[in-house]
Amino acid sequence: MDSLPPQTGPTPPSARTRVRRGRDRARYDRAEVLEILDAGVIAHVGVSTPEGPLVLPMAYGRDDDILYLHGAIANHILNSGDDQEICATVTHLDGLVMARSPFHNSMNYRSVVLRGRGRRIRNDRRKLEALRLITDHVVPHWDIVRPPSRSELRKTLVLELPLAEASAKVRTGDPVDDPEDILGPWWAGTVPITTRFGRPTPSTDLESGSGVPAPVAALTDLTLDERPQPHRK
Repeated sequence: MDSLPPQTGPTPPSARTRVRRGRDRARYDRAEVLEILDAGVIAHVGVSTPEGPLVLPMAYGRDDDILYLHGAIANHILNSGDDQEICATVTHLDGLVMARSPFHNSMNYRSVVLRGRGRRIRNDRRKLEALRLITDHVVPHWDIVRPPSRSELRKTLVLELPLAEASAKVRTGDPVDDPEDILGPWWAGTVPITTRFGRPTPSTDLESGSGVPAPVAALTDLTLDERPQPHRK
């Protein structure tokens, strides 16, 4: 499986992953791409289906070389993406950028675009490991819950997407206003946005008497960026 090539400076891994607009915001460094992926929990996955293009949000996980996606065995978008070119994007909205003119309003963000050929995982051992990576990417707790049954595994489809063609784009900082507007009477600035975990709430049908698992309890008051990352082999 192809690995994401090491980068020396702002060099895209392929021509189709080159950022063309806002090139100064492009990021091609492997570590920064993975950092943005690790901070997220939802990827928007786009596939060309017989009925036309379709984009759906999905949980994901990764190892050093592959992004993993999963769904029901009848999942239309994953079945359509098997052995086809697909695109996955992960975006963090970090703030609203309010300029003196609405023409210059913007947003601060971190995003990754990943393109490649999806492939369905049919080997049961690799499929199970991929599901563990997806689960632990969100909250590392695979080892303290009931493992999937054989029936559940048969009902689940896992697609792998190589991390070979990934690029990131990042915007930070203040609005960029026209020079003649700087001394005007209008306010300009940013409004930070964070996603923060609340306190876990037990299910209404919880009868086991068990307490909140430590990895789940540890999320309280953390942001997405602060949550613990799983151990990846």
